[in-house]
Amino acid sequence: MSLTTTDPISDMLTRIRNVILVHKSTTNVPYSKIKEDILKIFKDNRLIDNYQVIDNGVTNKQILIEINADSQQTRINELKRVSKPGRRIYVNSKDIPTVKQGRGFLIISTSKGIMTSFEAKKKNIGGEILCQIY
Repeated sequence: MSLTTTDPISDMLTRIRNVILVHKSTTNVPYSKIKEDILKIFKDNRLIDNYQVIDNGVTNKQILIEINADSQQTRINELKRVSKPGRRIYVNSKDIPTVKQGRGFLIISTSKGIMTSFEAKKKNIGGEILCQIY
């Protein structure tokens, strides 16, 4: 039986938060390109150790996420979904907010791909705010 969610990005963020809370080191999420792009940003910013796409057949792709091995010292304090299916949040490049006085960042879906709020400000493009990390 296939379980579908109305907000797969929120589901992935919740799974990551839960893994951190119970001090585990890995979790699986169903595959999508947008999740892979978000996880690439997480890895580039050293919020997770690694991720890998596991192909179990034609339609059963999964992403194995490896959280920092020592979960006590995780670099993620807060992981929050901003734009939701019922209420999308869009910003111009000039209106991109700072997170925790610059200590955190946003992940934004732009016309040039998914990027951090720092990259979007530098490239002077806005988009949909997917989530905030601190």
